[in-house]
Amino acid sequence: MIKIFLLTVVVALTLFAVEIPTKSAKIREFSNSVELNSQIVQLSNAKQSIMSLVGGHIENYYVKVGESVKKGQKIALIESIVLSDMTANFISLKTQLQTQEKNYEASKSLYEKGMTSMQKLNQESIKRDEAVAKLTSLRSQLNTLGVETDTLKVASSNYILYAHSEGVVSQILQPLHSSIKEETPIILVTKEQAFYLKSFLPLKYASRVKIGQKIVIDASDKMIVSKVTQILPEVDEKTQRVILLSNIDSSSNKLYENAYTSARLYLDKTKKQVAVEKSALSFFNNEWVVFISKHDEHEAHDHEESHNEHDGHKHEETHDEHDGHEHEEAHENHEEHKEKLDANKGHGHDEDELPYEVRVVNIVAQDEEFAAVEGLEVGERYVSDKSYYVKSQLLKSSLGGHGH
Repeated sequence: MIKIFLLTVVVALTLFAVEIPTKSAKIREFSNSVELNSQIVQLSNAKQSIMSLVGGHIENYYVKVGESVKKGQKIALIESIVLSDMTANFISLKTQLQTQEKNYEASKSLYEKGMTSMQKLNQESIKRDEAVAKLTSLRSQLNTLGVETDTLKVASSNYILYAHSEGVVSQILQPLHSSIKEETPIILVTKEQAFYLKSFLPLKYASRVKIGQKIVIDASDKMIVSKVTQILPEVDEKTQRVILLSNIDSSSNKLYENAYTSARLYLDKTKKQVAVEKSALSFFNNEWVVFISKHDEHEAHDHEESHNEHDGHKHEETHDEHDGHEHEEAHENHEEHKEKLDANKGHGHDEDELPYEVRVVNIVAQDEEFAAVEGLEVGERYVSDKSYYVKSQLLKSSLGGHGH
């Protein structure tokens, strides 16, 4: 029992030691808003398949599922006989072209000296041009495959697959060490910042929604703001609601495709209303409430000084006007009154220990930070944060705790 008593006292002292912030209710302008059911999606063009342009054998993957990749980053290594043949042919054609260049220059020199015919010179020119065309075509193919032809000295079968754009590896389509054919998809990459919010709007609001209006979702305990970019012309068959698409910047937010979430669409601004910070709202006894300060600290201090002055003055008058038995009786009455006050103080009257009252409110509008409420007047001071401490005190009081 002693341990329980001490624990109760410690908890009570801890609660009262917490500084409870308060603010004044103010007028704010709110928009009409609508609660929506939404889904995080990605459009079909947000996913990109990276495929091999040559057949071969997958030797190594340089990335894993879930990793972010940048444009030009290595994706996979493929051993390709086709690439080996192409690089070997390229080296051979370069040698052949050098020979054709020499033959053409020799024929040209002989022709200028009158030692060969124009027909012979034309034949050498045609052979040289054919070698140039073949080499140019093969160079273009190798460059497409990412092979640096300017520095190519020996044939190679190593084909390295690179990322075409930034994104996240969402799926590896072919297992390691498998054989693949030309134009086989290897990896699926999802582009970053390609998330959209697909929201379902009741038909009665269809005439009020506009492109550019704000939709806010709460994802991973973080408020994410999006803007309506598309209003689809057909309603959803299952829900019979209008479909809205709004883009989401996922660069600083961890989002999951196909996840469902609640969202709020903000329509045009309407009127000004009494507002409190959303952190002040608390669900208490199955109702939304705000904790109101019964009096400011300054008022309480003035009241205490006035009470002390009154007691002092009354005691002085009693001392001057009465003596003997009357003085003793007045003193006993004063002491009895003081003991009652101390007893009340010890039992924790609400005026001393709980300087807050519960005010039931009706939430009529809200935005990301504030809520418009009915049941509160402008200028009234309310607990703006840490309302759970006040709530715990009130619950403790209702259970008859008071630390004893």
